[in-house]
Amino acid sequence: MISKDYKSKDGTFKSVLLAYAILVLHLLLLGSVLFFIIFFRGVVNYMSWILLAGSALFLLSAYILYRRIKRSGLALHKIVTSPLFRGQSVEVSLLGGMASFKIDRSAAETPAIAAPPKVLQLNAPGDNCIQELTSVAELFENDLITSEEYNKAKKVILKKMA
Repeated sequence: MISKDYKSKDGTFKSVLLAYAILVLHLLLLGSVLFFIIFFRGVVNYMSWILLAGSALFLLSAYILYRRIKRSGLALHKIVTSPLFRGQSVEVSLLGGMASFKIDRSAAETPAIAAPPKVLQLNAPGDNCIQELTSVAELFENDLITSEEYNKAKKVILKKMA
């Protein structure tokens, strides 16, 4: 008898605990939705300022990089034309490799192999007549010309062949 009463109290406690957990999760969900509404409303209201600050930061970093290169006296064209890099490709990497470009000098210095001249070949007169005869036959098969026209064209083509 004691065990049945204990089981019912245990089941009631678990049910109440589950109800509180569901209530707490609903409150967390509501709080996170309110946070996202406030956050994204702020982002939308200040989007132009965010873009302006990002652009200013990008331009400032580009200016600082330009000044550093000028101060050290390096120029990209001097580096690329150095005899050390002759016949090799050079890759310039910025922002830790996020932005990079490659200058391929190996293809520019190798002489191009000239393609052999294209030889034009004329068809034999018999081949041309055969092509005309097959095209006339196709026209006749597709019912685009009559049998009289086909016979007339065939005679003219065969006279050319002889």
